[in-house]
Amino acid sequence: MSNSASSSPRLPSASNTPKPKAKAPKSEKPAKQAPKNAGPGKAAKVNNASKGGAASSSSTPAAKKISPLFAHLEEREYPATTAQAPSGVHPCVRSLGLQFAELKICGSTARCLAMLNAFKQVIEDYQTPSQTTLCRHLPTYLSIQISYLVSMRPMAVTMGNAIRFLKYHISILDIDLPESDAKGQLIEKIDEFIRDRITAADRLIVQYGLQKIQDGDVVLTYACSSIVKTLLIAAHQAGIQFRVIVIDSRPLLEGLKLLRDLATAGLACTYAYINSISSTMKEATKVFLGTHAVLANGALFSRAGTALVAMTAHRRNIPVIVFSEIYKFTERVQLDSVVMNELGDPHDLAAHKDGSPIDPAASLTNWKSVNNLNLLTLMYDVTPTEYLSMAITEVGMIPFTSVPVVLREYRL
Repeated sequence: MSNSASSSPRLPSASNTPKPKAKAPKSEKPAKQAPKNAGPGKAAKVNNASKGGAASSSSTPAAKKISPLFAHLEEREYPATTAQAPSGVHPCVRSLGLQFAELKICGSTARCLAMLNAFKQVIEDYQTPSQTTLCRHLPTYLSIQISYLVSMRPMAVTMGNAIRFLKYHISILDIDLPESDAKGQLIEKIDEFIRDRITAADRLIVQYGLQKIQDGDVVLTYACSSIVKTLLIAAHQAGIQFRVIVIDSRPLLEGLKLLRDLATAGLACTYAYINSISSTMKEATKVFLGTHAVLANGALFSRAGTALVAMTAHRRNIPVIVFSEIYKFTERVQLDSVVMNELGDPHDLAAHKDGSPIDPAASLTNWKSVNNLNLLTLMYDVTPTEYLSMAITEVGMIPFTSVPVVLREYRL
């Protein structure tokens, strides 16, 4: 018995029993590694996968070189190009979009006029496809042209109101009207819009504005407004003795064009940058401003720097008179210039108009390669109603509190 007992296998004791390895929790899984029995090919795949992840993270596009506060605004590529234009864009619209992007056509009125004249050419060359009608297909064709123009530069309020006018008259065309007659009616309606809403309106505004200029006045204006320029030249030709102060700012320097035109017409002018507004405002007796748009809450949406000029004048009790056609009124409401604005070319801050650097030794020359350096060029700002005295339009002189009434009556 003892021999058989000794020859039988000994059972392992509890202390000698090997314990199973504890599994790591899912949340604490180690990084994936190649199995021990994996060949070089499998190991290479795992290594390449990990390297690919790092490469994909490093190949992500660089962050925008813009302040986070304005990161929601659309940033365009400079210099502009027509290479990405859709095939359906008319040649004259393609050329116009490039002029918009390069600011060769600048100003809400100039852009609206150029767009309407281009649309006249588009309508004249348009041919209705088979199995459809002009009043149904032409709006779609025009939308391609409009989308291209917006991609080159954000749409102005004046352009939006003119497009709405044109599309309405397309929608009410008789479906049985011959194509040539329909196109003739649309071109006639575009000419009517230009004549009534812009040309005739400007003449009426100038007549009202002449009543606000007296001998001995010193009129201060900012940037370059076409209607203000027309008014000042008309007042000079009427024999009124007054002087003009043109305030300007970089990077557009639009006031230089206004200064040249006024000096050529024989007006006595003074030119100054906006950083000297507090001292030059002491000489002014009135401030004349143009506008990009008049908002429904009575605020003024105009070239960046307008709000500073208006507030400085208000502090000195100098009347601020705004000249605007009715078609620049919009139902949009804005309380600041952050929510909606337009970004200009940041390179304009680092170089002159001819492309030469402002200061070759400055860090702005290669600003894109400098970390934590962003250049911001806002095109517009918002001026609150309390800093504006009155608006002169083709319907007369109105307070800015009456803007909602004008919008309701004219259904813009």
